[in-house]
Amino acid sequence: MSAEEQVKVLEKRIGELELENKRLHDSVDYLTRKLFGRSTEKTSSLALGQMSLFDEAEIQADPLAPEPDLNEVQGYRKKKFKGQRKELLKDIPHVKRLCTLDERDRFCDVCNTALVPVGEEFIRTEIEFIPAKVRVIDYYRETFECRTCRKNGEPYMEQSPMPYPVIQHSMASPSTVAWVMHQKFVNALPLYRQEKEWKTLGVNLSRATMANWILAASRDWLVPLVERMHQELLQESYLHADETTVQVMNEEGRKNTSDSYMWVYSTGQYCKHSIRIFEYRPGRSGKYPQEFLKGFKGYLHTDAYSGYKMIPDITRCLCWSHLRRNFVDALPKDIHSPEATLPSQGITYCNKLFEIEKTLENLSSEQRRLERLNQETPILEAFWAWIDSARGKVLPKSKLSEALAYALNHKEEFMNYLKDGNCSISNNLAENSIRPFTIGRKNWLFSGSPKGAAASATVYSIVESAKANNLNLYKYLQFIFGELPGVQFGEHPEFLEDYLPWSPEVQEACQ
Repeated sequence: MSAEEQVKVLEKRIGELELENKRLHDSVDYLTRKLFGRSTEKTSSLALGQMSLFDEAEIQADPLAPEPDLNEVQGYRKKKFKGQRKELLKDIPHVKRLCTLDERDRFCDVCNTALVPVGEEFIRTEIEFIPAKVRVIDYYRETFECRTCRKNGEPYMEQSPMPYPVIQHSMASPSTVAWVMHQKFVNALPLYRQEKEWKTLGVNLSRATMANWILAASRDWLVPLVERMHQELLQESYLHADETTVQVMNEEGRKNTSDSYMWVYSTGQYCKHSIRIFEYRPGRSGKYPQEFLKGFKGYLHTDAYSGYKMIPDITRCLCWSHLRRNFVDALPKDIHSPEATLPSQGITYCNKLFEIEKTLENLSSEQRRLERLNQETPILEAFWAWIDSARGKVLPKSKLSEALAYALNHKEEFMNYLKDGNCSISNNLAENSIRPFTIGRKNWLFSGSPKGAAASATVYSIVESAKANNLNLYKYLQFIFGELPGVQFGEHPEFLEDYLPWSPEVQEACQ
């Protein structure tokens, strides 16, 4: 090999190493942001002007423009208004506390005459915290006798009815079980910390006992409701699905460090009923959503995970929030550098679509579909044309290259939301539903058994469905445990209708 050829080989190798070095630096920057950066998906600024990446309402859409403009977004501070405090406290009971003079001090310092009250003046309002307290209720049953029948030699006696216990042979009451569940699944308070709180109230209630309460109460009273909601969910035409990892101990044939999954299925924004159902499964195979959604035919909103392809008779709508997130991940460390131009353009295209979507929320399904075709189609055409042109300008195997490929490989699924006005542009509904579970997971870390994970899925299904139906979560749990025991829903499943989150009885009692 001649010296000239050797130089060319070395130059080529140097170029390859420089590209590899650039990719490694980008990867380190990306992982550093994920580990130490802000968890929110909002960014303060970009090059080519200031721009907020995820405040879609601040970005004005121009469907005819082939290239989007980046607009400055100014931060704002929420201003107080007159009567704000009164509005905040309007639903809280008020107690008047009059500050007065002691009887011994009610005399005039000048002439020693007795003072008489002539008026009072309002000074301020305070919120008082009343610590929780517990009490023991001892149930007695009264017995009645007919004296006439006894005289006639035919004694007749009758006992008063008793409320059915939420858990047989237990000191648990509807309020205590509801509170334990509320603390863990709504406030993300682990049982070991609840154990300490109960102790401060004078009750030595072990975490094992509380865990058994959750298992028994969910099995007997919540599972039937969730199964009924599952039937309703399958009748809808627009669903969302997502999944996240969970560590479950003592799974048969698996290590404790293995990843299991919590799946969530949700009805769409414009469906008849707001339903959120969680399901624990030991893996991420597509057979799990296939089994859960058996019989469903319609539009399913998900991420691009290939396992959802196993579900027959559905039309998949992929999430534009996921796509936008990929462009955010592709931003360089210095977002004012020229290298930020391409990913910022991708972000802005997505933002323009989200901005239009906000203006269409109150339209009918058909009007929304037509307006999408009219307003969003030009932006989408410009976006896909930009994708094609940008592919040749990016570093292979880079984050931006992956984002462009992700969009292009799933173009059809990203466009499917245009087919029906009741479809959504994102899967945020499912992601928002599963977020409380991920927050709780950070506190309690793992489930102690598959039964515990299944019970957690059941309680989260009730809690998140109640939240979606604007219920007071504690009141709803207490309502179920106080009213459902003793109802013969095994023989008459239709009785469960009165205990679903959207029933008029529940709405009236649990607001």
